[in-house]
Amino acid sequence: MSVTTHPFDDDHLHEECAVFGIFNHPESSAHTALGLHALQHRGQEAAGIVSFDEEQFHAHRDIGLVGDIFSDQAVMQRLPGTAAIGHTRYSTTGEPMLRNVQPLFADLDFGGLAIAHNGNLTNALVTRHELVSNGCIFQSTTDTEIITHLMATSRGSIVERLISALRRLEGAYSLVVLTKDGLMGVRDPRGVRPLVLGKLDDTYMLASESCAFDIIGASTIRDVEPGELIVISKNGLESHYPFPKHDQRFCVFEYIYFAKPDSVVDGNSVYQARKRIGCELANEAAVDADVVVPVPDSGVPAAIGYAVEAGIPYEIGIIRNHYVGRTFIEPSAEIRNFGVRLKHNANRAILEGKRIILVDDSIVRGTTSKKIVEMVRAAGAKEVHMRISSPPTTNPCFYGVDTPDQGQLLAAKLTVDEICKEIAADSLAFISIDGLYRAMNEAQRNDNNPQFCDACFSGDYPIRLTDRQSGDAPKQLSLLVE
Repeated sequence: MSVTTHPFDDDHLHEECAVFGIFNHPESSAHTALGLHALQHRGQEAAGIVSFDEEQFHAHRDIGLVGDIFSDQAVMQRLPGTAAIGHTRYSTTGEPMLRNVQPLFADLDFGGLAIAHNGNLTNALVTRHELVSNGCIFQSTTDTEIITHLMATSRGSIVERLISALRRLEGAYSLVVLTKDGLMGVRDPRGVRPLVLGKLDDTYMLASESCAFDIIGASTIRDVEPGELIVISKNGLESHYPFPKHDQRFCVFEYIYFAKPDSVVDGNSVYQARKRIGCELANEAAVDADVVVPVPDSGVPAAIGYAVEAGIPYEIGIIRNHYVGRTFIEPSAEIRNFGVRLKHNANRAILEGKRIILVDDSIVRGTTSKKIVEMVRAAGAKEVHMRISSPPTTNPCFYGVDTPDQGQLLAAKLTVDEICKEIAADSLAFISIDGLYRAMNEAQRNDNNPQFCDACFSGDYPIRLTDRQSGDAPKQLSLLVE
């Protein structure tokens, strides 16, 4: 019997990870664990916490879910202190092994440094090659470790070292950094990945999404601005803006899929944004039908918006099994044929004899969509019309999202009509990119200066892809097994 860390119909894009940090609270580790629990959707492979007790750092990292790793009281007692940072991981750079689990920790000449990173560095291989050539020794295969080496080989205060390191990097990142002097948080100059500032009484905290504050009763103050470096210490909170100003390019897929619906990211309610996307989709791609059905759970808000705008009843026609997680016993060949039914089951009472509009957030490889259409037809649906609340995904992401190679992206190979035939739907429509922008309260996409990062739809990459374009950097790292 073997175990897989990938579910049977894993046909969505996946965010790399989540970060959380807190300073000046006696229950810092417990609050960090709760914050990570609320951010579990951003990474289900591994999690870790590093705390500081005014004298030394304490760490616990493991493979698995937050609730499994930090439910043991003995583990939490080994994480004392009034400051802590945490991380949940879905690997895009570096293999899913314990040595890559964050927060990473290093002893530098100024003391301990713990760092957690959400995003992806696009010049990581080139920079790593330079550092190794100069004698640096790496202990992980994750791009985050590059930041610690760049800080170790620079001079000045801790803040100056972090700024110096980041000025040498390209890509998308939101970081939380813990030292003996305090907590730091920073977003890349274009603000591709989210980072939010919160407060509980006199305690400041940072998190990838506001839902991490809700679970501990903290309030959201604001988003960390693109290119802003926040320093939280016993002196209070300071903001630095050490980078040249760039046009903002927040990841639009955060609104479509990545973020939790109850979060407010970049100043906008994720739930309301998804409903508006569904409304736009209904206006662009109307079809006569009896029932609007979401593909749970990510298709739910868009399906509600579609149903309201189209004046068609909304029903739960597919029931999701919430107990199939990212780790599952590898099935036999016979059981594998059950496919999508391990996660979804058709609600025949709603579907039978009806013309169905299925609303989902994306089609990546197409495997899940095909099986869901097949399942709905088998439950007696008369017609099955697929509506997708994102434009066709035609390009891979290099900014912290686990995306298949372009050759595996169905929309990169086939037209919409061909995809419709491939998934055996009666009709198929994606929201247009301008429709998506309208749903985000933008009149249309500014092709000369897009308001979001939408490279997975447009191929317009806002940050240089140095590693991809370089013929000198090694294509992979040497050690891929633990």
